[in-house]
Amino acid sequence: MPESQYRARQVGAKTQEVMNYDRDEALPGKPLHILIPGGLVALAALAVIVIVGYQTWFKGEIAQSTGLVLIALLAPFYVGGVFLFSYGYELYNIPRAIRLTAIIVFLTFAAVVIVAVLFFVLGSGKGLPESSSDKKSSGKSRAQPKPTSSGGPIMPNLGPLVVLGGPGRTREVTREVVKEVEVPVAPRAINCPYCGRSYVPADENYACPACGAATPPELIEQSQAPKDRSNGTA
Repeated sequence: MPESQYRARQVGAKTQEVMNYDRDEALPGKPLHILIPGGLVALAALAVIVIVGYQTWFKGEIAQSTGLVLIALLAPFYVGGVFLFSYGYELYNIPRAIRLTAIIVFLTFAAVVIVAVLFFVLGSGKGLPESSSDKKSSGKSRAQPKPTSSGGPIMPNLGPLVVLGGPGRTREVTREVVKEVEVPVAPRAINCPYCGRSYVPADENYACPACGAATPPELIEQSQAPKDRSNGTA
């Protein structure tokens, strides 16, 4: 049986040699009849292995023990398909076919591991470096309240926290901030200086309803002033 004149990495020349060998009726065997089925079996088994691994370790749809068992059952089909492909590719040279099978299986395993690691890292997002803008935004979100001059953080509706220390003990004192808001006061009634009638100037158009006399300006101010002020002017 003639031996191949080309190495496995010389794909173009090697493939043409295999095809010429298969067409030559004087040579024994048909290498394409085992090369093509072996390659298809290897590809199908590898595809199923990848799907099982993805659904086991990434999707979580298959239990890990079940996934390992399925991969162990599919691995011989993959290796066997690769060997049939190599056996036809190397023109029935068993030592060279075994060596080519080992190389293909090793490279396939390495490629699957690399792709799986990259897919896991990129999918989880943990392996990507954090950009400067992300660091700035995260730093702003974690910013602590600014301390006041007395050393305590500013609290809503509370003054600064003051820590009083003594030998062996500390005490926290808080001071509540009180805001004074002036509330408008409704006009009060006054007595007419002419007839003594009591009335509210704003309600009577600033004229006595009894005698019709106009309300003096000082009485209008007394009616509209706050209570303590009106007491002081009375």
